[in-house]
Amino acid sequence: MNEAVKGHLLAIFTAICWGTTFISTKILLVDFSPLEILVTRFVIGLTVLYMIRPHVLKLRHEEHRLYLVVAALSGITLYYLMENIALTYTYASNVGIITATAPFFAAILARFTLKNSHLSGPFFIGFIVSMIGVVLISTEGSGLNFNPKGDMLALGAAVLSAVYIVVLKKICTFGYDLIVITREIFLYGIILMIPPIIFMGFDIDLIYLIEPVNLANMLYLGIGASALCFLTWNFSTKFLGIVKATAYIYVIPVITVITAYFILGEPITWMKTIGMVLAIAGLAISQK
Repeated sequence: MNEAVKGHLLAIFTAICWGTTFISTKILLVDFSPLEILVTRFVIGLTVLYMIRPHVLKLRHEEHRLYLVVAALSGITLYYLMENIALTYTYASNVGIITATAPFFAAILARFTLKNSHLSGPFFIGFIVSMIGVVLISTEGSGLNFNPKGDMLALGAAVLSAVYIVVLKKICTFGYDLIVITREIFLYGIILMIPPIIFMGFDIDLIYLIEPVNLANMLYLGIGASALCFLTWNFSTKFLGIVKATAYIYVIPVITVITAYFILGEPITWMKTIGMVLAIAGLAISQK
């Protein structure tokens, strides 16, 4: 199996897994704050990655550490904090639409910072088609309502996601073990969460955590959506490049809709169906 096929399979797996995290997070928010969920899932993920790759990372150049810190700050600490805070100021549909623009920002940023990165007509066409689909999925029945503070935070999260993707691609050229790199990014991400923990508070109740439903969902977020999916995502970006890998972000809302239908009983309307078709069509176009 060549690297391109591996990259597409890994990206599909990641999109499916991340698309289902909405369900687990929604269940956990009953007993935990967004910050408590965020910290706990990445501590679990870090523990798993240390079990897989326990040896110490020996950096060949100290400047490489700066790239790891930037990746952790942009792709873990600030991204998830800004996304979660945005949800307190604006509608979930707005956040879903705005964060889905990450592939566009990543491609533009890569175009000006990385060699051998170019944008083609199919990328822009696919982006437009997919975004129309995401809008239909997210705003069906409610319309699009602008909330400047929350929407700007969501936009900032999308840009930070793009920064993470581009920095990660640069890190991949250093030749380190990607599992160890992902582990170190998690470590720095958790360390950088300490200031938010001090100011926002962290008081997780272990009695709630050990409840079977909560524990199962937290382990799923920590092991599956964090440790495993960050690995598969990082490898897919390495194999496919930024433009092709990030295009799979378009199908995450599709997976969320399907999962919510089977688990939460949320209906799939004609508008959502059209939106899902367009999101997938845009992905296919962008891969040309």
